[in-house]
Amino acid sequence: MTVRRGMPPGDTILLTRVPGGHSPPLRLGLDSPEILEETAVRTRITELLGIRYPIIQGGMQWVGRAELASAVSNAGGLGILTALTQPTPEALGEEIERCRKLTSEPFGVNLTILPAIKPPPYEKYLDVILESGVKILETAGNNPKEFIAKAKAAGVTLIHKCVAVRHALSAERSGVDVVSIDGFECAGHPGEDDIGGLVLIPAAVSQLRIPVVASGGIGDGRGMAAALALGADGVNMGTRFCATQEAPIHPNIKQALVDASERDTRLMFRKLHNTARVLRNAVSEEVIRIESQEGVRFDDVRHLVAGGRGRTALEGGDRDGGVISAGQVVGLIHDIPTCQELIDRMVRECREHLQTALAKTRD
Repeated sequence: MTVRRGMPPGDTILLTRVPGGHSPPLRLGLDSPEILEETAVRTRITELLGIRYPIIQGGMQWVGRAELASAVSNAGGLGILTALTQPTPEALGEEIERCRKLTSEPFGVNLTILPAIKPPPYEKYLDVILESGVKILETAGNNPKEFIAKAKAAGVTLIHKCVAVRHALSAERSGVDVVSIDGFECAGHPGEDDIGGLVLIPAAVSQLRIPVVASGGIGDGRGMAAALALGADGVNMGTRFCATQEAPIHPNIKQALVDASERDTRLMFRKLHNTARVLRNAVSEEVIRIESQEGVRFDDVRHLVAGGRGRTALEGGDRDGGVISAGQVVGLIHDIPTCQELIDRMVRECREHLQTALAKTRD
C-alpha cells in the first residue's frame, strides 16, 4: 500500500494498491489497524529513492562520511556522502566503495558547487560519482545545467537544496527530480530572506510539481509529522544526525549540541550577505564582534572561519576551536542515539503525533 500525498475530506487517508494492480483505492482512518501495522512510511520520496522512510541525512562538510551515511541507510533513511569532504575525486571514489561495503541500501552523494577563486575540480568529482554507479545526487549552491544533463543521462535522481521558492522553481525548470527546501532555522547558509519553515515549506509545495523535502528545524517525530502535514514528501536533517553514535565527530562536540538550547546559535556574515547559522562559541562570538565594525571585509575574519580550523574542532573536541555549523534544532536534541534508534523513534513519534492531531479535530 502507498500513502498518497494530501488528506481527503474526513478522517481518512487515501491508499492505493500495489502498483500494477486494478483494485480501487482504500480509504482508512489514521488509527486503522492497516495503518498502524504498516512498517514503512511511503511517500513519493520513498518510492523515488527506494528507501523505507522519507528521512534524508543531508550532506555536511567533514561529517558526511561512510560510517554515518551507511548507518542512516541501514536504518531505513537515505545516507549522504559529502563529496568535498574528500580531498580529491579519487579519494571520493574510495569513500563510495567504503560505503558500499557497509550498506547494501541506497545512499547518495552531495556535491555543493560554490563560487571560489580557486574552485575544486567539480566536474571531476561529478564524473567519479557517475562512474561509481551512485544513483542519487544531492546538489547545493549553483547547479549548472550541463551537470544536470550529464547526471540525468546517467540515470541519476537529482535532489537540489535551496532556500527560496524562486530558486526551487528554477531548479524544477532545470530538470531536478526533488527540491529540498531549507527554512531559516537550518544550519549552514539559510539565505538572506529569513523565511521559516512553517511558511517556506507549504509555499514551496503549493508551487512545485516535483516532491518537496522539508529541511531546517527538524529533529524528531513531531517535526516530521508537521512537515508531512504541510505537504512535504520527506524530511532532511543535518544537525540532528551530528548528535548520533555513528557521526564522525568528537564526543565533546556531540555533547555541546545536547547542551545547547534553541537560543545557542549565531548568525555570521550578515553584513557580507552570506549568512551562516553556527553554534554559539568563542569563535562565532568573535566573528560577530568583528562584523559589527564599520567597513568589515571577509579578510578580517578569514583566520577565524577557515574550514581546516572547523574540521580540527569537530575531530579534536574543542568546542571553541572553530566554527561549528548547527541549526536551531539543537534545542530539541537531548541524547546521542544510534541512527537506528533515532529513525525508529522518529517514525513512531510521527505516527503518534499525526493520530493525536487528528483526534483533536474530531467532535
